[in-house]
Amino acid sequence: MEYRVRSATVRFFRERGTDVYEISTDLSEKWSRAGDWSVNNNKAIAIEVKSKLDKEDVDEHLERLGKFKELLPRYQLLTVLGAIAAMIVPDYVASYTYRQGFFVITQSGDDLQFLNDDKFCPNVVVLGRQNFCQ
Repeated sequence: MEYRVRSATVRFFRERGTDVYEISTDLSEKWSRAGDWSVNNNKAIAIEVKSKLDKEDVDEHLERLGKFKELLPRYQLLTVLGAIAAMIVPDYVASYTYRQGFFVITQSGDDLQFLNDDKFCPNVVVLGRQNFCQ
């Protein structure tokens, strides 16, 4: 699943004008698991990959996103976005994940799909502060 998410993420963000130059996986920094992330010159996308997504996974990733720059100080100047991918995403969890400002990636037949529409407003961490759309 993680390999498929990596290629889907690269494709998705490139189609939207954001090239991905680096993908890091399963790295731990300081005291906590940092997760997977994709990076280009000005953005990092912190990605959590699960088999089945539940609300607690979303809450944990939201907390981790808030600490991303503390855990990985070399990315202090980047804008950080969050994404969560899972093979199984119940509708109510997909809706909750979207409202928390995460890109939502899920299984669709033999491929992966993003559940975010054109109205989506991501949760962005800039200079250590999380910003939500109004």
